[in-house]
Amino acid sequence: MDPAEIFAALMSPQGRLDPYPGYERLRAHGPVVQVGLGMYAVTGYPEADELLRDPRLWVSDDRVREVLAPQWRQSLAMSTIARSMLQTNPPDHSRMRRLAAGAFTPRRIAAMRAVVAAQADELIEAMAAADGPVDFMAEFAYPLPVAVICALLGVPAVDRPLFRRWAADLVGILEPEISGEDLAAADAGAAELVGYFTELVAARRRSPADDLTTALVQVHDAGDRLTGDELLANLVVLLVAGFETTTNLLGNGLAVLLAHPTAAEVLRGHPEHAPAYVDELLRYDSPVQLTSRTSSETLRVGGMELPAGSWVLLLLGAANRDPRRYPDPARFDPWRALLNPLSFGAGPHYCLGAGLARLEGQVAFTRLLRRLPALALSGTPRRRLRLTLRGYDTLPVTVGESAPLLDHDAPVGSAPDTP
Repeated sequence: MDPAEIFAALMSPQGRLDPYPGYERLRAHGPVVQVGLGMYAVTGYPEADELLRDPRLWVSDDRVREVLAPQWRQSLAMSTIARSMLQTNPPDHSRMRRLAAGAFTPRRIAAMRAVVAAQADELIEAMAAADGPVDFMAEFAYPLPVAVICALLGVPAVDRPLFRRWAADLVGILEPEISGEDLAAADAGAAELVGYFTELVAARRRSPADDLTTALVQVHDAGDRLTGDELLANLVVLLVAGFETTTNLLGNGLAVLLAHPTAAEVLRGHPEHAPAYVDELLRYDSPVQLTSRTSSETLRVGGMELPAGSWVLLLLGAANRDPRRYPDPARFDPWRALLNPLSFGAGPHYCLGAGLARLEGQVAFTRLLRRLPALALSGTPRRRLRLTLRGYDTLPVTVGESAPLLDHDAPVGSAPDTP
């Protein structure tokens, strides 16, 4: 098969369910390959890392949007994403990112450890009390990160259940290919989210609070650093990005740990190894599989010339399994050196909430394994038919007998020694 045929197969339902064989078939043609007219796919780690940092590649380009979906100008989902920091180029991206960055400093994230642990413990106790199998995605992987990001934004706890379907529909717009039906669902999800935050912004104007929504409203009202459309778009993106990626990290990660009981047992007894485990889980089955850029001028990378205006698909899940960077990449190994997966991107658009997602994973996996040592899969998990954001719709598990936690907030720290 030529690269275009391999890429077409990757976009099929079966290819999306398990993209890794398709990545390897693409990689056999080179780290950067042409997969369509003006379209290039990047599977190599150094090439993807280089391009993510290259200012000549932009995250937004109207010509590409028109090729993907001619009706994009009428799409609320596309216009919402396009007005946010997620899909804007410098200097607008830099301006918007700075306004939100204060909520995600290392100090602020570290201060949230106890909050994350308490929320995780509450969800674990509910799972432990369940009579029969539970869906880990519904009972833990979604409610934990949504509670955390809602606390940052000042979203009332009673509203948290609203967001799962709205967000799942909205992020369909991030797929390389989107059907008319999925675009309509994405627009409907965007309408619900924009409507919700329009009301929350009005409420925060009436009654300011100590939260990120109030801070951004006050920035908007004080001057010209944030337009009204940008305010709403970034609140939507902060909410959705704040839990979609982490929800997938938790689901993908638990499935991997349950499939590798020896590694899980080491982490159960040594929670200080959690940072290395989470980074390897991010590398092994990335919750974000791809991102895209448009070249603003002709450039050359990986032996391939990319003309100006090229659409470049950076296959992060493939780069994370590049054997030049990670020997035996299909093996789960939390004792790897030089982890640094590209799951959160790199360069100016490196995920603002990466540190918070890592913290949530570190806390969640250690506490789940210690409190629920008999946790096991029950039935057949169901994957989403998505490529950009890889995760489960359902992940049924049985809890079995539970064990007490040894402390309230187990420390995490250095990478593990090889057992």
